[in-house]
This record gives sequence, C-alpha cells and structure tokens, in this order.
Amino acid sequence: MRRSDGAAAAGAGLSEGDEATQAVLRTAPVLVLFWLVLSGHFEVLFLTLGAVSVLLVCLLSRRAGVAERDGVTLPLVLRLLRYLPWLGLEVLVSAFAVVRKVWSPRPALRPVVDSTPSSGLSVLSQVVYANSITFTPGTLSFDVDDDSIKVHSLDESGVEGLRAGAMLRQVRRLEPRR
Repeated sequence: MRRSDGAAAAGAGLSEGDEATQAVLRTAPVLVLFWLVLSGHFEVLFLTLGAVSVLLVCLLSRRAGVAERDGVTLPLVLRLLRYLPWLGLEVLVSAFAVVRKVWSPRPALRPVVDSTPSSGLSVLSQVVYANSITFTPGTLSFDVDDDSIKVHSLDESGVEGLRAGAMLRQVRRLEPRR
C-alpha cells in the first residue's frame, strides 16, 4: 500500500519544495484575512480579485524564496496586531502635520533625501519598515539596501523622526526572539 505524499513527507522529512509550499499555505489565510479587513467589500467581483491577488502574491513569494525564510507564523501575526495600531496612530499624526504644512499660508517645505539605518533586520522586517515609512504621509522610501533605506521627506523633520528610531524599534519588536 502506498502512503500519501503528506505521510511520506512527514516520515522522511520535508523537501525544500514542500517546505516552501507549506510556508505559502500558512501565509495565504493571513493575506486573505488582511485583504478582507482592508477592502471591506464582499461582492463577487472584489472577492475574485482579492483571491487572484493573494494567489499572485503567494506564487511570487514562493518563487522569490521569501516564504520559507520569513514565513508568517502565529507569533508574528500577534506581534503585527500590536504594531498596526501604533502605525495607524503614526499615520494620523503625520497626516495632520502634512496637511498643516501644505495648507499653511507660507509653506516651508524643503524636501530632503537621506538614509535611515536598517541593519540587522530580516528581509521581511526591512519590507515592513520600508512600507511603514511610505505609508506615513510626508515620507517615501525608495531604495532598500542591506543596512539602510533611502528616504525622501517633505522636510527635515520627517528624516529626524526616523533618526530618532521609534519606528525602527517598533519594527525590531516584530522580529522573532533570538
């Protein structure tokens, strides 16, 4: 009698492809839930587009090898639930600051490009950090290296805020305990 692939993999250890597939399968439900929460649409067209986008992200992450290196785990999801409200508050504070600067009778906008350190972060954490910078109004991350992220800001205060390190500390808290 022949054993199923799952039983054979469990008995002989998982191959690299099986591990990558399992990492993607663990990540997919999290992406589906995240997409549903952010979209808030439950019509057939939107659900279909969401399913296609999640499938595409899963395939691309498997092909890039991100899923098996930095896959989504329950502890990471729990840490993200603590991080996202913090990021939401930062986005709101930055949005009000940008509106105040832009609508000022004499806007004193002096765009600046600088780097913020990101050394010691995993690939997934670097992506979260760079995207968090971009989500925050007034700043845009546009180049990610192994040890830094280049940032464009409407003025020096945006870069100074990143240099203070509050966002980097929050992103480091997402990393697994070593």
